[in-house]
Amino acid sequence: MKITYKQTTDQITTDMLEGFFDGWPSPPSTDKHLELLQKSSHITLAIDENTQQVVGYITAISDQVLSAYIPLLEVLPDYKNNGIGSELIHNLLDQLKGLYMIDLLCDAPLQEYYKKFGMQPVSGMCIRNYSKQNGE
Repeated sequence: MKITYKQTTDQITTDMLEGFFDGWPSPPSTDKHLELLQKSSHITLAIDENTQQVVGYITAISDQVLSAYIPLLEVLPDYKNNGIGSELIHNLLDQLKGLYMIDLLCDAPLQEYYKKFGMQPVSGMCIRNYSKQNGE
């Protein structure tokens, strides 16, 4: 398996984004997925060179002065445990390395995973409008 990484949605089509948001009760469509990638300030995509499918992605939203927030990281189930998620994180953190703060919210069981990348647990607050989960 040969995976390439890119930081742009150039030549990415909605049919290359099938299978993401696994387990979400109301997932975004592939059109909305492409739109969220295009509107994110920073992205990295993992592409399987054999199938030309996007098999993983990570996004960041940033003011590009002091701060960034990483809302999404996902690797397709068949590609997990191959280092793709780690490579996506390393690539994105490299893009954000000049910023003061990089924030990410995750469930407690995932905190150990993110500690490997120099992140530390902090307290936070959030609002989740589940009726808007699909981006409509």
